Amino acid sequence: MSRTVGAHGYLGVEMLDRTTGAVWRDGATTHEGWTASTIKLAIAADLLTRARAGAVTLTAADRHDMDTMLNFSDEAASDRLWKRFGNDAMLARFRSTFGMTGLRFVPGFTASTYWGFVTCTTDDLLALGRWVLAQAAPADRAYLVAALRGVAANQRWGVWAAGPDQHPGNKDGWSFESDPYGRHWVADTVGFAGPGERYVVAVTYQVDPAGSLADGVHAVSDLVALLFGRPVPAPVTVPAPDG
Repeated sequence: MSRTVGAHGYLGVEMLDRTTGAVWRDGATTHEGWTASTIKLAIAADLLTRARAGAVTLTAADRHDMDTMLNFSDEAASDRLWKRFGNDAMLARFRSTFGMTGLRFVPGFTASTYWGFVTCTTDDLLALGRWVLAQAAPADRAYLVAALRGVAANQRWGVWAAGPDQHPGNKDGWSFESDPYGRHWVADTVGFAGPGERYVVAVTYQVDPAGSLADGVHAVSDLVALLFGRPVPAPVTVPAPDG
């Protein structure tokens, strides 16, 4: 791992045992890094919660966009949902409702708030995963669990590396971003594994500028594999650089 992380990489991992309440952390878990597409899980959870409360109405097209946003990490579907429902208030709910207190929009890239330019910590992603499993309405929880278990091949890495016997589900994020230390890849994952979705796992990796997307995907996947006693390197497929 030290060879892959490099001098300007930030790798953080957290695992919550929902049965005992114990949380294990290691690495840069409080570093604010790009969420990439993991934020799409928060968007879906917020939309479902607001729809259940009658605050918004989700059309069949909206729900189809939510399906493809989660299953394929579809960018166009995410943009449509954000344009229709997203704004500063949505990000504020991520902080207040889901406990993602370190989350913030980074200005300077777009004229208005946009889901694609948001940072958070590993702590924040763990809080989101915990909320989905413990506090979402039962039908919404069931939908999200099924969606994360049914992701397409481009997201079968990260928490997925826990292995099929652990029945994992995840929302992954991968993107090429800019920071003061250079242009670099991001490889993040948040999800669950184990009987009854016992374990919530979040791994964030702001890859060193000298590293590649493959470095990031393999690093976060191998970390999860080690946590669940699986062999490494974990058998994962690196996605196309489009998520």
